[in-house]
Amino acid sequence: MIRPRGAWDLPACIRVLRAVHLESGYPYAWPSDPAGWLTPEGLTGAWVAEDPDGRVVGHAALRGGEVNRLYVAPEARGRGLGGRLLRQVTGEAVARGLRPVLAVNATDTAAIALYERLGWRPVRTERQDWGGPEPVTVRHYEASSTPPTGQRTAG
Repeated sequence: MIRPRGAWDLPACIRVLRAVHLESGYPYAWPSDPAGWLTPEGLTGAWVAEDPDGRVVGHAALRGGEVNRLYVAPEARGRGLGGRLLRQVTGEAVARGLRPVLAVNATDTAAIALYERLGWRPVRTERQDWGGPEPVTVRHYEASSTPPTGQRTAG
């Protein structure tokens, strides 16, 4: 189930984020304040994915038109939750009249495959300082104006 994130969800979101960081290196640099990182200034909204037992296993946020803080617990991957979270956030942005965009580390091939499978278009690539030991090659994407056949913009 995808639902709006509540303040009470932050401890679980941080636990999942830590597991994701250890498994796949996202976020690139572990934040000194994970709760603050999950609740950036200008946050428009945030959502969580729950497993059938009600445990938080994924997260996504929207800041203006930018989709960010999207991740799924390693043990919950392959169930379509990342796509459902992305469609939820994209649908919210579109409902607000915003053009959804996102940025991804170019080494995160699983995320890139998801975005492209759901119709997101690459618009540019650049190097950015993401707070780690060296700059990161970042791919910027924008949502297509219409989702691929069989896909919804809200989940």
